[in-house]
Amino acid sequence: MPVHVLIGVLAALTLAAGWRAPSHADDITVFAASSLRTALEQISDDFERETGHRLTLAFAGSPAIARQIAHGAPADIVMSANAGWMDWLEAAGWIEPDSRFDLAGNRLVLVGHGGGRETWPELTVAACFAELGDRPLAMALIASVPAGIYGQAALQSRGLWDELSPRIVQADNVRAALALVALGEAPLGLVYQSDAHADPRVSVLYRLPAASHPPIAYPVAITTGNDRDAVRQFIDFLRDDRARAVLAALGFVVGEF
Repeated sequence: MPVHVLIGVLAALTLAAGWRAPSHADDITVFAASSLRTALEQISDDFERETGHRLTLAFAGSPAIARQIAHGAPADIVMSANAGWMDWLEAAGWIEPDSRFDLAGNRLVLVGHGGGRETWPELTVAACFAELGDRPLAMALIASVPAGIYGQAALQSRGLWDELSPRIVQADNVRAALALVALGEAPLGLVYQSDAHADPRVSVLYRLPAASHPPIAYPVAITTGNDRDAVRQFIDFLRDDRARAVLAALGFVVGEF
């Protein structure tokens, strides 16, 4: 069954589990962080096929998703890349607190343009400047987008932020930062490990230590007033081992994170 795709904030999702197709198919709308796009698109077809339900996905940065829901956007499920934004929604009464759980974790990596490149033994200002030349290092927005917030924290913890910050170009979300590197407009980018799996036009040059930034988790919750059977089926589906296997294969951290 085809998935409806809306450009910008909307795209496709569905997942795999072992339920029979319901007698009454339902429409489910999910707002998800941009970095979940590839994983959710891979998972989505199985869920629609096995349940008969129809899923529509909205992909955007976590701050944009939270604000859209707070302004009444018709989402049944929200999937963020930052616990703080989910806390904000919960405090304002926009999600069902008992439905909340952490789907997966992630890591930060420095990526370079071009596939098949060797990793760097260490991340240094000199190595970055040599790679950058007179061009920028791409990151997500450091003031609001989780990947940018985590990235700034990681560079600060490594003592690199002060020298590198003037060379940074900020993108609306982490996938936009990845695209700048993939297209060669930025030689380097700081993105999630899972994003690096999503585009063969980039290579992971360096993996930031997990201790260099706050823990990265993807909280998921049902929005207030939308706790119905079909929505719960999809929540259960996200917890299924097959969904976890997809996430792990794409560079997400499952289990302890």
